[in-house]
Amino acid sequence: MNAAAFPTSAQQVPASILPSRGGVFGRLSDLFWRRPKLLLFLMLTPPLLWLGVIYIGSLIALLLQSFFSIDDFSGMVNYQFTLSTYAQLLNSANFDIIVRTVAMAALVTLASGFVAFPIAYYAARYAQGKWKALFYLGVMLPLWSSYLVKVYAWKLILAKEGILTWIFDKLHLSWLLDGVLALPVIGGNSLSVSYIGTFLVFVYIWLPYMILPTQAALERVPANLLEASSDLGATPNQTFRTVLLPLALPGVVAGSIFTFSLTLGDYIIPQIIGSSRLFIGQAVYTQQGTAGNVPLAAAFSVVPIVIMAIYLWIAKKQGAFDAL
Repeated sequence: MNAAAFPTSAQQVPASILPSRGGVFGRLSDLFWRRPKLLLFLMLTPPLLWLGVIYIGSLIALLLQSFFSIDDFSGMVNYQFTLSTYAQLLNSANFDIIVRTVAMAALVTLASGFVAFPIAYYAARYAQGKWKALFYLGVMLPLWSSYLVKVYAWKLILAKEGILTWIFDKLHLSWLLDGVLALPVIGGNSLSVSYIGTFLVFVYIWLPYMILPTQAALERVPANLLEASSDLGATPNQTFRTVLLPLALPGVVAGSIFTFSLTLGDYIIPQIIGSSRLFIGQAVYTQQGTAGNVPLAAAFSVVPIVIMAIYLWIAKKQGAFDAL
């Protein structure tokens, strides 16, 4: 008998011979079975509406606000299209805020990469069984505690009367700490009110976001490539530069997306730890709340969006999205 005479799927069976199920849910189930695209449409519509109205809509509203200006006399928003608000970003005070924030984000990203790579390499190549579980636990554990608790804990550690100053004093290295704090621009009365302290806390807070993508990328590097490089006479340094780092680079770039963007938009850490000089997040908060200059706050908010758009385009060229 020819096998083609028998239907191979439920869709080939005439609807008239299928028993219909009673009740509202039964009829809906039959409808979605016959029209799977309708089910897909109904499932995707709510999240797409949320994304389009709440997220993208708010970004569009923010962008529109940045093209307005503040009347110097009345302090009210002038709802006329102008680029004068963006021109204010080029003022020395505002431009310094942008440069300061981008420089800090870049330094935090670089430092996180240097610290994360050996940790991720050990976890990818040598950690097995319970040691790998301990690695994931150690990396993820700081993320389980409150963000504010960690920041305030670091403020106590870095304070002039904190444990770090006490350790330097007991080791008779107070002169070294005083020398570091005496450095121009980055120093201060104590680490808790200096850019050095802000930098250390940023690296600590965002380091897990660099370790995990880097470790995932290193695990995908075939071990036989490293062995072949060694067999062909390459030194460990040459193997690292020509084989390991290029193959792990997408994971490093993927981690840098997190560390760079999170540092770029954070305003809590600079508010609690560091000097009185503002970062972009603080400038947005100040202009939105205290000063009441919503257009300038919106213009400041557009700056990280533009920077991250450029950064993501470069990251995509490096294959970073494949390592996420």
